[in-house]
Amino acid sequence: MEILKSRLLIRPRDAAASTAFYRDTLGLAVEREFPGGTVFFLGHGSLEVSGAGETGSSPDLVLWLQVRDLAGTLAELKAKGLKPVRDARREPWGLDEAWIADPDGTRIVLVEVPEGHPIRTDTR
Repeated sequence: MEILKSRLLIRPRDAAASTAFYRDTLGLAVEREFPGGTVFFLGHGSLEVSGAGETGSSPDLVLWLQVRDLAGTLAELKAKGLKPVRDARREPWGLDEAWIADPDGTRIVLVEVPEGHPIRTDTR
């Protein structure tokens, strides 16, 4: 199978609140808008907020977003009134992670890969 593009679709209970959260609170760039939805850039993928959900978030769904500066990102989000679900800490696997949530409660893991971590190490 050859993948040309990927996108995660979220069906929020309140599309306006979720769109505002991803656009204004997180500051994600809009890739495109269409009647009933907005697609945001997510690095190498996309996040589409569209339609209407009925059940809200699932604890089985987690959005993983890698950032350059976790402390700075958290400070910006806190200045916008966002309270983290869990503050930043180094995980046993060596990544620095903090947890936030969107209006439906979808967990979003903000990740910084510290210097020296194998993910950042160029093995060439």
